[in-house]
Amino acid sequence: MKNSEIGDADVMKGHAVRPSDAPGRRGGFKGWLDGIRSTRTGALTLKIVIGFIGTVMVVGGLIMVPFPGPGWLVVFAGLAVLATEFAWAHKLLEFGRRTLHAWTQWYMRRGWLVRILVLIVTVAVAAVIVYAGLRTVGIDLIALAQAYVPWYRL
Repeated sequence: MKNSEIGDADVMKGHAVRPSDAPGRRGGFKGWLDGIRSTRTGALTLKIVIGFIGTVMVVGGLIMVPFPGPGWLVVFAGLAVLATEFAWAHKLLEFGRRTLHAWTQWYMRRGWLVRILVLIVTVAVAAVIVYAGLRTVGIDLIALAQAYVPWYRL
């Protein structure tokens, strides 16, 4: 029995598009990326797109680092994006993880005096950065405080 005028072509197409039963094929997002990487053009395009997105995230995160907020989180997320395609980014991300872990372990072994001192220095640096950032856009917090708080005079 033939399915079309040209013979068993429709049946053969059905077998050709069926998913492979071969072991080792990944599914989900990683399988999708593997499918893109399977061609030379797809691999190059993926490298360019991942490189661009990851670089924008890292640069944006580095710009945010001095300000209160998720600067370092964005930097590490950008490195994680870059690490999907670039071995150097994976190595840098692992170095950052090790360094953060070592810093956290050192900090946790310290007493309360050192922890409070680190907190005070962190808050003071953040306050200076916020003040300087607002000052560059024309907002002077000290002048505002003097205008709205009558007892506050420097």
